[in-house]
Amino acid sequence: MRALILGGQGNLGTQLTQSGRSGGYDIISWDRDDVDLSNWSLAQAKLNSLSNIEVVINTVAYNAVDAAESEPGKAMADILNHQLVANLASWCRERHLTLVHYSSDYVFAGDMPEGYREDDEPRPINEYGRSKRAGEISLIAEGEQGLSYYLIRTSKLFGPRGLSPEAKPSFFDIMLQLAATSSELKGVDAEVSCFTYTPDLAQATWQLLASQANNGVYHIVNSEPTTWYGALQKLAELAHLNLPIKPISSADLPRPAARPQYSALLMTKLPALRPYYEALVEYLQNLLDNNK
Repeated sequence: MRALILGGQGNLGTQLTQSGRSGGYDIISWDRDDVDLSNWSLAQAKLNSLSNIEVVINTVAYNAVDAAESEPGKAMADILNHQLVANLASWCRERHLTLVHYSSDYVFAGDMPEGYREDDEPRPINEYGRSKRAGEISLIAEGEQGLSYYLIRTSKLFGPRGLSPEAKPSFFDIMLQLAATSSELKGVDAEVSCFTYTPDLAQATWQLLASQANNGVYHIVNSEPTTWYGALQKLAELAHLNLPIKPISSADLPRPAARPQYSALLMTKLPALRPYYEALVEYLQNLLDNNK
């Protein structure tokens, strides 16, 4: 299989590139230095230069949730999370290629403590979520016209930092950095959802493609949903952080964008992944090994 990965040096894209090549796939990995995906006419010309690819995996997104509440972030969220997806879906359909695209738990309102199935109705409550949902709608519409696609929803990514200098630190990265200089750490004891380890997500993506499963929406997350505070407690335990860990409410951390209070994604179509804290053990050990 020859696959094009867009956003190939981001946190998830790096893992997809590495695990894909390890699995014997022929990988073309493009990042922002290779193609400007915010300009479709330029991007399309670059894409048209490719030959013999079978799959396009799109990891590109605008995920500055609070910045998306106002301009220019709102416009950029629409360009990357909606318009780009619509254009890629049409381009792939015309060429009979499979498109893999990642979406978010933030397409849901967050009013279901039991979690969300793949077929539950999305109802986003912030601009980032609305832009991601608009991208989903465009992708599904192309699927109804014959596009082969996998729409993968995931949440709260963490894992090894991507090769791109613009790759964002994860929640755990930020907390470990703060632990080195702070007298205490605080975490919001709300917003229950699932943390997802990028190597696990990448591996599950390749397995989904290899299985030739039916097109459609799939949820892929590590199991055991928790709050930010719950995850911070687990990090402190596993990393042996010797400082107080305090819970705070969402109101104690005012942010422009509303957050879903319960947005755990239920994996009803695929086997469950391991608990996030087992993956966190692996991540911390890799950090330790790399710092020796």
